[in-house]
Amino acid sequence: MFDFLSTKNFRDLHDHYLYWVKIFFLTLVLFGLILSLFISPADYLQGDTARIMYVHVPASWLALQVYAVMSVCGIVTLIFKARIFTLIAKSVAPIGFTFSLISLFTGSIWGQPTWGTFWTWDARLTSMLVLVLFYIAYILTWKITSQFQLAEKLTSIIALIGLANLPIIKFSVDWFNTLHQPATIKLTESSTIHPSMLTPLLVMFFAFVVFSIIVFLIRFKLESLNLKINSNK
Repeated sequence: MFDFLSTKNFRDLHDHYLYWVKIFFLTLVLFGLILSLFISPADYLQGDTARIMYVHVPASWLALQVYAVMSVCGIVTLIFKARIFTLIAKSVAPIGFTFSLISLFTGSIWGQPTWGTFWTWDARLTSMLVLVLFYIAYILTWKITSQFQLAEKLTSIIALIGLANLPIIKFSVDWFNTLHQPATIKLTESSTIHPSMLTPLLVMFFAFVVFSIIVFLIRFKLESLNLKINSNK
């Protein structure tokens, strides 16, 4: 399995399909923006301000999902010493970090007219800020640690420690008394969001996923080539 998940196969994927993935992303994001800005109705309470969710919610989902990927890669790296997973985690970390910042920024813009303030030490917001700090710690460790094997081990540990924060973010609106609204999209129960809003939300989410794949393929190729160059020195 590890032979199949080789750096060469990922580089080949980058070279053969990246152009078409970009075309698919542009098509998807344009379709999503049309649905989000023009087709979907305004919220009956928040009006057009609620349209921020079409960026805020997908960014928040991906910030958590990318960190979960990093944590799984960290476990595999520590147990099996499979370097391919180190490169995957290192490549996706800036993507997740960017989405976590987008989540906080758009959440603040949304919170000002809704709550009357850009920031409050709400359980959801605070735990999301903690996630940003874990992303920063992970990325900085790669920057300041000169030995690859040491950085590989330290970042894997950081990813695993931060994994405990993900369920806190997810269930903070259920466990604590927060200003943040409860989850409206549920896998085990009926969602409370109307299909006219759910459809553009999901389209934007998949557009963000495709964008993440594009950035990942580019970054993975660069990281693998840099590792190969440094190994040959």
